[in-house]
Amino acid sequence: MRIYSVLLIALFFLSCTKQTQKNEELQKRIDSLEIQIKQSYRPGFGEFMGSIQIHHAKLWFAGKNQNWKLADFEINEIKENLEGIKNYCSDRPESKLIGMIDKAMDSVSVAIQQKNPNSFRENYMNLTITCNKCHQETQHEFNVIKVPEIPPFSNQDFKVNE
Repeated sequence: MRIYSVLLIALFFLSCTKQTQKNEELQKRIDSLEIQIKQSYRPGFGEFMGSIQIHHAKLWFAGKNQNWKLADFEINEIKENLEGIKNYCSDRPESKLIGMIDKAMDSVSVAIQQKNPNSFRENYMNLTITCNKCHQETQHEFNVIKVPEIPPFSNQDFKVNE
């Protein structure tokens, strides 16, 4: 009986040692993965804003040409970039005000769905004004957005191709 007790105690300590080793191995893997995550590429605020600016310009020419499918695509690209800011740049003070653009974005989306060129124009102007208000409130007033005069790319046709 005494031998069984000693064996049980020995097995208990042996299993505890193995579990401790497994825990240490898992912790090392977790630490390694956390380092890799911290060192992996994450787009910065400026990359998102630069992309938004391009899509903002393309949105204008799509709506101006009543290419509603392209306009819908471009407004959704802007929305994706805004989500990217919320996901990857939430630590930036500017990110806290990004929601001020939601109403203007929704209004442009409705105009696109309605295929209404006058409403699109009016709401696009409001979107542009809202962008500039956000820039002012975040001390980036030097970034002034305007309605584009020429398409951002010479190799894209903004007219409806049916």
